Amino acid sequence: MKKNVSGSEDIPMNHSEKIFFLFVFVVLSLAGCLNLKETAQKINYYSLEYDPPVVRNWKLETGNSTIPNSKSQIPNPKSPPLPFVIRVERFQAAPFYDTNKIVFKEGAFKRDTYIYHKWWAKPGDIVSYFLARDIKASGLFEAVFAFDKSLSCSHLIEGTVDEFFEQDEADSWQAVLAVSITLMAENEPDISKKILLQKKYNAKELCAQKNPRHLAEAMGKALSKISEKIITDIHNCLSFRSQKTKSK
Repeated sequence: MKKNVSGSEDIPMNHSEKIFFLFVFVVLSLAGCLNLKETAQKINYYSLEYDPPVVRNWKLETGNSTIPNSKSQIPNPKSPPLPFVIRVERFQAAPFYDTNKIVFKEGAFKRDTYIYHKWWAKPGDIVSYFLARDIKASGLFEAVFAFDKSLSCSHLIEGTVDEFFEQDEADSWQAVLAVSITLMAENEPDISKKILLQKKYNAKELCAQKNPRHLAEAMGKALSKISEKIITDIHNCLSFRSQKTKSK
């Protein structure tokens, strides 16, 4: 039996005592882990919510109009859908925004992200999903679907989310959104004729309050405005080309 520095003898623990103390240690460790889980802050996930924009069915006059965005457009709600099948590809996103973390900007050259607030998906997926939904809801085309390459189409839309962030100012926050799209003819062998439309769209919306929930609300409004413009431009482009083909 060994002696400690004070000269008294150390009494060794028997097997039962060792098991008891090991059991107590395990129980306390588990309790600590459970406590950490209970006190950890919950991560909140946000989605966009907005109704598909109402896009009027435009019909181009057959006068001297030579461009899809001519002022000679007139509304014609009774026109049938254009006989085209459109596929919306999954959009890419700029490196800064290719994440489901909510990005905010407080000054020039600086970006940061929230820890406990995130989008339910990456911006590229969010924008392409809602755009496909909105184009389909417009009823302006024969059929619209997203991402599924097993189905044939006449035209496809590719795009990039260039900006998708919260702009923080002293008095207000804004949702900033920028989207670039390319409309292409799927079965056109001539590359010079394949690209029919390429354009960038921008929108900013004030947040009603300075918090992530109202950022999501404002971002939905921004996307709704951009979506309406994209749908109108695509319809004008394809309608113009369709009439041009028929006139030959």
